[in-house]
Amino acid sequence: MDVEAQLKRDYVLNVIKKNKRIDERKFDEYRKISIKKGFVEGKAEGSAYVKIGDTEVLVGVKIDVGTPFPDTPDEGVITIGAEFRPIASPSFGSGPPTPAAIELARVVDRGIRESKTITATQMTVPNSESTDSDGNVTKKVWIVLIDIHIINDDGNLIDASGIAAMAALLDTKLPKYENGKIIRNEFVGGLPIVKTAIPITFTKVDNKILLDLNSDEETAMDARLTVTTTDTINAMQKGGKGKWTIEEINQCVDIAFIKAEEIRKIVEA
Repeated sequence: MDVEAQLKRDYVLNVIKKNKRIDERKFDEYRKISIKKGFVEGKAEGSAYVKIGDTEVLVGVKIDVGTPFPDTPDEGVITIGAEFRPIASPSFGSGPPTPAAIELARVVDRGIRESKTITATQMTVPNSESTDSDGNVTKKVWIVLIDIHIINDDGNLIDASGIAAMAALLDTKLPKYENGKIIRNEFVGGLPIVKTAIPITFTKVDNKILLDLNSDEETAMDARLTVTTTDTINAMQKGGKGKWTIEEINQCVDIAFIKAEEIRKIVEA
């Protein structure tokens, strides 16, 4: 850790020891959340821009047609990738995805996938049946490609990215498929979304549990726990070197349901 980061960490710790935060929020208080769906027009089937405080994330969803996995012949395919743009933070560089970007994409992916947000069995493409030489009938399925772009990093990228991905999926329209081709900019309806998964990330600093850390506060992070919920717990992911007790995890889960419901209303609006 460089001198500047160490000074930030010491300052954050000194404030938190007094049961305060550097921006005067409560420990369980989020910064202002704003969401703009349909942010990218004409270049994606769905998109959303999310801002939490000064953290900014843009998610685009592209729809393609492809072959299902052999073990799930009637289910669509979802892939998620994250790009940390150098303009978003001095710590981001150009080149292939970093371990942090890969982890971010996996946490968001797990929350959406395990919650069964999209009814996968309703993701077969209409009028796409074909018969092979053995007489087996197969269908094409929709491929959902979710791209997360970090525009500005001021902390809590997991929640911002998960919220943006969910909002973009709600904005997504399925294109028309005719004569073996996708007809872009002509749509037949939305994705079969049945649940809205919301990640809530808890962070331990000086053995205190905080929500929605900004980038300065993250310099003092000991441990991280992301809890993604719908009407039940769908996924949990730990990060950092610190530990969580069973009592702390149970406390986080209870709070996650409350906070997720508040954010869900904004996402679904």
